[in-house]
Amino acid sequence: MVYVFNCSEQMDYKSCGNIYKGLAQTGAWGCFDEFNRISVEVLSVVAVQVKSVQDAIRDKKDRFNFMGEMIAMVPTVGIFITMNPGYAGRTELPENLKALFRPCAMVVPDFELICEIMLVAEGFQDARVLARKFITLYTLCKELLSKQDHYDWGLRAIKSVLVVAGSLKRGDPGRPEEEVLM
Repeated sequence: MVYVFNCSEQMDYKSCGNIYKGLAQTGAWGCFDEFNRISVEVLSVVAVQVKSVQDAIRDKKDRFNFMGEMIAMVPTVGIFITMNPGYAGRTELPENLKALFRPCAMVVPDFELICEIMLVAEGFQDARVLARKFITLYTLCKELLSKQDHYDWGLRAIKSVLVVAGSLKRGDPGRPEEEVLM
């Protein structure tokens, strides 16, 4: 089981600690999205909490002391974080916390491949050709149209349009696919 938590400035060390306690006792994985949105003061305490869970895993303990309470440990527990550095309101991780995680760089997603897969999932037969045309159109829109914030040419917008295209296709199966997508 993987639980994804959207982190925010409102998270404190107690709420994070309760989450880690639950993860450790169930063996589930926790992914903390935009982890560096949590305030640096809280992250300093969180480092101690994460280290105690990692130490219990490394030492193969069945029970361990977490924030003054003895709790059970299921060794399949995993704690993962994602960060978007460089945005306003994001903090740099404290060194003691940074040392507890192995960094992994991410790349820009392949929109055309994602689009093709979604089109196939929505029932389109000419998915490869249509995906190329669709992403070319979206790329041009992103580059040439207004840069205002309320225009979204990202993956969420692409997905939304493709889901609507799929429902249109199912609603009128005789209509040409290219016409449906347009």
